[in-house]
Amino acid sequence: MSLRSRLSITVVAGALLAASAVTPAVADDDWGSHQSDSQSDSQSDSRDDWSGSQGDSQSDSRDDWGQHHQSNQRLYKGVVTASTLRLRSKPTTGSQVIRYAYQGEIVSIFCKTGGQNIDGNHLWYLLTDGTWAWGAARYIDNIGPAPRWC
Repeated sequence: MSLRSRLSITVVAGALLAASAVTPAVADDDWGSHQSDSQSDSQSDSRDDWSGSQGDSQSDSRDDWGQHHQSNQRLYKGVVTASTLRLRSKPTTGSQVIRYAYQGEIVSIFCKTGGQNIDGNHLWYLLTDGTWAWGAARYIDNIGPAPRWC
């Protein structure tokens, strides 16, 4: 393959990568944010599923377009109490270690779920600090309200 062909393929591949990186940012342009404040204020955080739409609701899903903001995806805070806490791919000690958190580190908690019992506590928190990973709630103290259930 000639140098000119290789260069052309490299340029096209780079353009495709750049276009795919920009596409998610363009997709979230809030076109559907025509909903009134009274409607969005009446939505309950506890009934929201992972996508931010109402869990048991059979309403027209077009009403929720563009409404997936921080108010629907509340994050909770916690502080690590163990000297080194392994953050894992699943809420069990047998799962893969994703990363480590250290004593005093403030972590963002998305939700909690039941898992393997760690020193009398079966709760695990799904943390959202750069990577999604599970941490044993036994070694994370809540800052403020307890996290919602997953």
